[in-house]
Amino acid sequence: MSRDTVVLAHTDIDAARADIVDRMMHAWQGRFTQSISPAALMMAFVDWSVHLANAPGKRAILMEKWARKWTRLAIYASHAAADPGCGPCIEPLPQDRRFGDPAWKQAPFNVISQAFLLQQQWWFNATSDVRGVSPRHERTVEFVMRQILDVFSPSNFPLTNPEVLQRTRDEQGSNLQRGMQYLIEDWQRVAAGKKPLGAENFAVGEKVAITPGKVVYRNELIELIQYAPATPDVHPQPIFIVPAWIMKYYILDLSPENSLVRYLVEHGFTVFMISWCNPTAEQRDLSMEDYRNQGIMAALKVIGAICPEQKIHACGYCLGGTLLSIAASTMARDGDDRLQSLTLLAAETDFTEAGELTLFLDSSQVSYLEDIMWEQGYLDTKQMSGAFQLLRSNDLIWSQGVQQYLKGERSPMSDLMAWNADATRMPYRMHSEYLRRLFMENQLASGHYRVEGRPIALTDIDVPVFAVATRTDHVAPWHSVYKIHLLVEASIQFVLTSGGHNAGIVSEPGHHGRSYQINHSDAGMRYIDPDTWEAVTPIEQGSWWPRWIDWLGSHSSARVAPPPMGAAEKNFPPLADAPGRYVLEE
Repeated sequence: MSRDTVVLAHTDIDAARADIVDRMMHAWQGRFTQSISPAALMMAFVDWSVHLANAPGKRAILMEKWARKWTRLAIYASHAAADPGCGPCIEPLPQDRRFGDPAWKQAPFNVISQAFLLQQQWWFNATSDVRGVSPRHERTVEFVMRQILDVFSPSNFPLTNPEVLQRTRDEQGSNLQRGMQYLIEDWQRVAAGKKPLGAENFAVGEKVAITPGKVVYRNELIELIQYAPATPDVHPQPIFIVPAWIMKYYILDLSPENSLVRYLVEHGFTVFMISWCNPTAEQRDLSMEDYRNQGIMAALKVIGAICPEQKIHACGYCLGGTLLSIAASTMARDGDDRLQSLTLLAAETDFTEAGELTLFLDSSQVSYLEDIMWEQGYLDTKQMSGAFQLLRSNDLIWSQGVQQYLKGERSPMSDLMAWNADATRMPYRMHSEYLRRLFMENQLASGHYRVEGRPIALTDIDVPVFAVATRTDHVAPWHSVYKIHLLVEASIQFVLTSGGHNAGIVSEPGHHGRSYQINHSDAGMRYIDPDTWEAVTPIEQGSWWPRWIDWLGSHSSARVAPPPMGAAEKNFPPLADAPGRYVLEE
């Protein structure tokens, strides 16, 4: 071996060791930064501050706005002193419910809340429309400043929150005593890795996920559940549901009264559902292709054996819908015609407008997450929850804190809240591929996503599509979900329903306050932009579930006798009762 070869070998070893040190450093940092890259935030603020420092015109406008806002506040304060019922000088945003109580209209809390809202508006002006700043960095800075301001909202402190002060007077401080007990109790549960108080009342297989069924297939990645028929005859085409692997499948089979699975079987459909495993460090190398092959394609094979010669209504929720669209495109490319229809529930296929979640997903952030996952082999549930909570910090962090720890009120645990605390891990390789290939590079929408070495195209999908978006979705914004109209040339039934990413889907008939809009577009129709679609489509009260049932029925054949549970003669015998084993893994 030559001297140069030895030197190069040593150089490679040193570089590998340096890389390991860097990764370990990032993984250690991530424990204290909610898995958010400090470098990504620093670059955003440097971009904004340098451009703002080099924009004297913008700074002059901001100084003028600052003076005008304080003048408005002074005028308002003088008017409110004489007439407490006078109108405010600034209204909160429609989704901001912090200052809705009438107590906030009394002095001095009216002036305090108005000063906060004016300051919040000024910071929005300061962090937006700075010429030359990268759009991503601008949104990041605006988002971070909003989070910082939310921390110091007067509603978060007992001495500046009239509702808390009144409660404290009425209860002689016992609310604060209860709140401190709740805080200590919750901290102890978090430190011990326990679920929130009350989640134990919704035990899987006892209170939730109790629709009768059998596990008819199991591999390293999935259990496939076949649900028992609830009617004497069923439509011959089965429904196959692919839930997101980031959470347990039973959001679609919660309590009997709001279980989508139960609703489907009661309306004469045979339903199959994937239950994903909860990956461990040993499964770190599971890939997106493994999730497609060992998940969707393996399940389709089993369903075909149990319901032979029948096409399948495929349905995907959230990330499961994205993966299902990849599988459907691949099947269409390869001439596999086993699908009868495709339903996508709050699922994105184009990630260019994926909402504020994309603020956490640039090259720096993804590399940071990769280093965290590299150390432990997966992305932990707690490391994911921080980013999701920040997207709705008012509702999920501060308002909950005020309610519980200052007012001393515990919100009763619900089945949906208990499910939300029952997350799963995501393997290192798969999640890295998902973030880079879909979120960062948008390969699926652009026709660059490769399966088995060849690109796939969503335009190849030629089965009818039923797509559901939710109006206040922070994970899959409805404008982003609507882009399916630009990517699929088949007929599309599009629904925009009230509620958020989870509650909008769990929208059973009879649920108070639910509404939706629905419209149909045939293949070849001219494109209608989402805002125009929303403006011209009438709002209907109630749940969208019956409309989906009608749509599925219109694409199904006349009812026949139910299929058997499993297919023992084809090596797919029932293995266990639903909900199976994987959903119980911690």
